[in-house]
Amino acid sequence: MATGLTAGGPAGAALPQGFAVPAEEAPHEASFMQWPASRRVYRDRVFLEMTQAAIAEVAATIAEFEPVILLAHPDEHDRVRRAVPSSVDLWPVPTEDLWCRDAGPLVATGPGRRRAVSQLNFNGWGGKQVHARDGRIAGTVAGMLGLPVHDSGIVGEAGGVEQDGHGSLMAHASSWLIANRNPGLSEAEVTDRLLAAYGAERMIWAPGLAGQDITDYHIDSLARFTGPGRVLIQLPDTPDPRDPFHQAALETHDVLEAAGLEIEVIPDPVETRVASPDFVASYANYYVVNGGVVAARFGDVEADR
Repeated sequence: MATGLTAGGPAGAALPQGFAVPAEEAPHEASFMQWPASRRVYRDRVFLEMTQAAIAEVAATIAEFEPVILLAHPDEHDRVRRAVPSSVDLWPVPTEDLWCRDAGPLVATGPGRRRAVSQLNFNGWGGKQVHARDGRIAGTVAGMLGLPVHDSGIVGEAGGVEQDGHGSLMAHASSWLIANRNPGLSEAEVTDRLLAAYGAERMIWAPGLAGQDITDYHIDSLARFTGPGRVLIQLPDTPDPRDPFHQAALETHDVLEAAGLEIEVIPDPVETRVASPDFVASYANYYVVNGGVVAARFGDVEADR
């Protein structure tokens, strides 16, 4: 398994003047998605097929609102085409897993409707998963689009940082200030490079929680910007003092509150249809599309509503 633990560049390459990564709710030209395909990631064939069916359903749902570009190895295209509607465009980009928010291109926009890709150097969440294909996706797509790539000089994932599109970022330090992503870089260095990668001005760090899940607690499973200075966060109605995620979530809430953000709290589901302790029942992990929001239901009727 490749680890790729070194940062992407000596100091990073800032976006050109006037470029920034827009808020997710800004209008989209299209959404990129990835086809899960690797048997090294999905060793259980049945589980892989279930995951592919779920991704096909999500792609079809998003395609009702905006164009979808699904990335998959050319050898998979015949099979994928049978699973998704004809409105979904297939691009010949080899993939391993499905997490396009993390491995796919981070597109910034600038004056004159110009675009550029800000490269965050995906390394399989700190070498926890194979990423020979996924680690090349952002650069490959940038080349296919004819867009310049600006290497941030750091290693990480877009799911590990939230932006409001108006100059503010928030993140868990556990996903960035950690030896499996950015060894040898200080908080100030990672902060400067993240701000440069997004064209942002303000960074809000919360501690997070390292080593308890593959992402080292991406903030996008807990808290999301819903506008300038406004945040949605999911918290348990009755926090368990023995649950490290509950305690980390409460700490993040307090940090965001101290930063002066307007906070809206939504509850965790209590009864979910999946009983596994590894299952992340996050309503905050929604996706905004043109004219709609794609979100999960977990089987807790009251919380889902």
